Amino acid sequence: MCQALQVSRSGYYAYYSRSESNRSKTNRELLEKIKEIHKKSHGIYGAPQITKNLPENQKASKGRVARLMKVNGIRSKVSKRYKATTYSNHTLPVADNILNREFMASRPNQKWVSDITYIPTKEGWLYLTGVMDLYGRKLVGWAMANHMRTELVSAALNQAIGRTSSKEGLIIHSDRGIQYASNDYQNLLKRYGFVCSMSRKGNCYDNAPMESFWGKLKMEWLNDYNFKTRDEAKKAVF
Repeated sequence: MCQALQVSRSGYYAYYSRSESNRSKTNRELLEKIKEIHKKSHGIYGAPQITKNLPENQKASKGRVARLMKVNGIRSKVSKRYKATTYSNHTLPVADNILNREFMASRPNQKWVSDITYIPTKEGWLYLTGVMDLYGRKLVGWAMANHMRTELVSAALNQAIGRTSSKEGLIIHSDRGIQYASNDYQNLLKRYGFVCSMSRKGNCYDNAPMESFWGKLKMEWLNDYNFKTRDEAKKAVF
């Protein structure tokens, strides 16, 4: 073997008997912690987030973490693209974009955003709608069904109303899909004195917080599953 590698026998034995360097030991232990944090994050964390989550006794630079991840083939997940879930080519009235990408809120129940997404199962699509309070970016209402009719978005809004102290004047923003433009949904908004705001046609960035939330939900959690039934998907979402 020494002859094949073109090294002396004494050199080989010297290398073989040499103890592990402190740097090598530290890198090995750091790599194990990186793998642990990466696994706990369901594979979503990249070098910046893993660096932030290292314990105090194993702090390292982002560059060092990134190098160890690259050498060992550890990388964060990449978000998948999803099809649109709303039909906006209708003749119902649509609201102006009152929110206008002002996604900061100074208090709870000042600005809400809502959207529909879908989850594939072997039984067919499971549709999920959510209502997010932009103050804290927390879901305050949600609903799931095997359809995406008006009842779905109304159910999520009713849950949000029941779980919060929402008041007249609250802005609720969505896309201009037929569910949100429907008479039933609009009458629900009027009943509580909410102000309706809608995205411009085909502009997903006008509802970026909800789009981002759906992306993270799928990328960090749901994409790891192949659901046989809608009930399985509902449990995973919950």
